[in-house]
Amino acid sequence: MPQFTPPVRDTRFVLEHVIGLADHAALPGFQNATPDVVDAVLDEGGKFVAEVLFPLNASGDQEGCTRHEDGSVTTPKGFKEAYTQFVESGWGTLSGPEEFGGQGMPHVISMAFQEYMISANMAFAMYPGLTHGATAALLVKGTDAQKAMYVPNMVSGKWGGTMNLTEPQCGTDLGLIRTRAEPQADGSYAITGTKIFISSGEHDLTENIIHLVLAKTPGAPESSKGISLFVVPKFIVNEDGSLGARNALSCGSIEHKMGIHANSTCVMNYDGATGWLVGEEMKGLAAMFIMMNAARLGVGLQGLGIAEVAYQNAVQYAQDRRQGRALTGPKEPNEKADTLFVHPDVRRMLMEAKAMTEGLRALCLWVAVQADLEHAAPTDEEKQLAGDLLGLLTPVIKGYGTDKGYEIATNAQQVYGGHGYIAEWGMEQYVRDARIAMIYEGTNGVQAMDLVGRKLASNGGRAVQAFFKLVGEDVAAAKAVPETAAFAEALEKASGQLQAATMWFMQNGMQNPDNVGAGAYSYMQIMGLVSTGLMWLRMASAAVKLKAAGEGDAAFLDAKLMTARFFAERILPDAGALRRKIEGGSESLMALPVEAFLAA
Repeated sequence: MPQFTPPVRDTRFVLEHVIGLADHAALPGFQNATPDVVDAVLDEGGKFVAEVLFPLNASGDQEGCTRHEDGSVTTPKGFKEAYTQFVESGWGTLSGPEEFGGQGMPHVISMAFQEYMISANMAFAMYPGLTHGATAALLVKGTDAQKAMYVPNMVSGKWGGTMNLTEPQCGTDLGLIRTRAEPQADGSYAITGTKIFISSGEHDLTENIIHLVLAKTPGAPESSKGISLFVVPKFIVNEDGSLGARNALSCGSIEHKMGIHANSTCVMNYDGATGWLVGEEMKGLAAMFIMMNAARLGVGLQGLGIAEVAYQNAVQYAQDRRQGRALTGPKEPNEKADTLFVHPDVRRMLMEAKAMTEGLRALCLWVAVQADLEHAAPTDEEKQLAGDLLGLLTPVIKGYGTDKGYEIATNAQQVYGGHGYIAEWGMEQYVRDARIAMIYEGTNGVQAMDLVGRKLASNGGRAVQAFFKLVGEDVAAAKAVPETAAFAEALEKASGQLQAATMWFMQNGMQNPDNVGAGAYSYMQIMGLVSTGLMWLRMASAAVKLKAAGEGDAAFLDAKLMTARFFAERILPDAGALRRKIEGGSESLMALPVEAFLAA
């Protein structure tokens, strides 16, 4: 059976020595994240997910959710009780606004807890995760009355929330939606249509579910410009806050899917359900992106969370399993065989996993801080920089992070050999669960196009130029320190490849847009390499300083430095090959006639 220990020490190292959480202590929100409070969140949060959520992961996967004849859905055994503990302990309120019952802590702290929760039980973590996305949209676009009616109970976890975007005929191209919203005399709308792939669409964890639904009003353009957003509660909420009549919506079925079986992914039918406009009519796309951007960071975190737990189990198995002898001779002659750790290819998979999980953890937490600083930084310039970096790196965290999460999960399964393919060892569940993160909230190809097609050109390239400046400054400082000079030079080369790829797009993208589409995915991979490399440079620099001061755990810091060296020597060089793929252009990719793809 699998095991899981929340990586509290590594999270604390990143928060204290890489991000410098204490440096922001005077800013709004950060004052609530005192060192004692942060320590308590990490320690107690880690204990909660390990003892309450993790034991339900395998059983929840095996049992799945059940839809009943009346359209209601029950979650697997133990989930409702675990969710009650989750709510009573206040874990969902960490970064919620204080005016609506939240603890008002910075987003980065809830992000750290969410990682642990995902590792312990990804399907469970999705229930409050969807609620956070819906809440974010209401906080920005909702009226004061809507916020007062819905947000406090969503922040507390008493009510759940969802995002209803996709329909059978449209996924990414939301301009094709057919769900209709007919205005009513009382100012409400009658919502009619079918939505699919709705995570947490119906369940028994909360007393109400607040659905945010995309639909089109009469006369709206048949394009994305005609989309509006509506709040459609499962139970109508009375003026006094009590629950009234059941709304005209239901779960038509639960999707039969590859993984995340314990999350109810529903087909939702709206049969003239009562809803209210959120924001302006035909301005739903902007509100949708508030939900999507919050969700995309959360999905990127899913890649990291699954990678971490899969990696931990692969390490344990490699320590225990004896197969063959080391190429350099027996390491334990008194045993019949050496452990898997003596084999270089097993080491390769485990070192890549260690380097990527620790690098992605730092990147996710650093970008989460940008989300906080976009609102809390002391100057407009700092707020702008934080917002630029957040926008630039959100598709990278979602796309690159989930690609690597799935790769690490499959490599961890590979470490087990044949046992990894057998359900009782648990590794195949991690592979199945990790796969969806590359698909939903915009496939990773869509993330790559968002990065290259939107984010690079935004504001005249301001964000990517700021990113290159950050990397350049860190590299220059690290090259002056003997212990980090070699890593800095490797990162400088990789950043140079990224800059060259950026210039190639500028020179070749306008004359043939297919050149952008053909190279976008590889560009996202280089951006992922360089941004993760920046985090490794900062972690290595912090480790050097701590060692020089005689502080910290020497073995932990030595491991950081050796892993940084591995990242520089074995991972960063991929940037050159990715750049050459980009510069190969689109001709060979697009030239083959469609009928030739199936030629015998």
